[in-house]
Amino acid sequence: MVKTRKKTIKKIKIHKINGGKASPAPPIGPILGSAGVNIMEFCKQYNLLTQNKIGEICPVVITVYEDKSFSFLIKKPPVSIQLLNAVKKEKGSKESNRSKIGKIGLNEVKMIAKNKIEDLNCFSIESAMSMVSGTARSMGIEIDR
Repeated sequence: MVKTRKKTIKKIKIHKINGGKASPAPPIGPILGSAGVNIMEFCKQYNLLTQNKIGEICPVVITVYEDKSFSFLIKKPPVSIQLLNAVKKEKGSKESNRSKIGKIGLNEVKMIAKNKIEDLNCFSIESAMSMVSGTARSMGIEIDR
């Protein structure tokens, strides 16, 4: 028996979507509707898989196939969100080189890097830590060495 693969017609990335709270309202509804995806089915499946992450931002990559079926991959929260949670702030600094919003230690940087390494474009924990450190600096967060 030969198993044929479905032909992919579209990949959709949605970055600002809260875990456990997907609904057909914008931005999800219009994006998926234009691709011909069953919006309610996506929302049900997404909410089921992210019910333990309510309130966290969980980006998703949706693959739409020729027959209008879909599959999706839930990614980890963005590094910037994890850094803001670590320093317990709402937003980063407007002038990151002048005003700092907080400090984090290397252990926290390493923890965030380990959590996010599968979504980053790197292969070692050191390079992931470097990427996280760069994001922290650009947000006005000092790294306590």
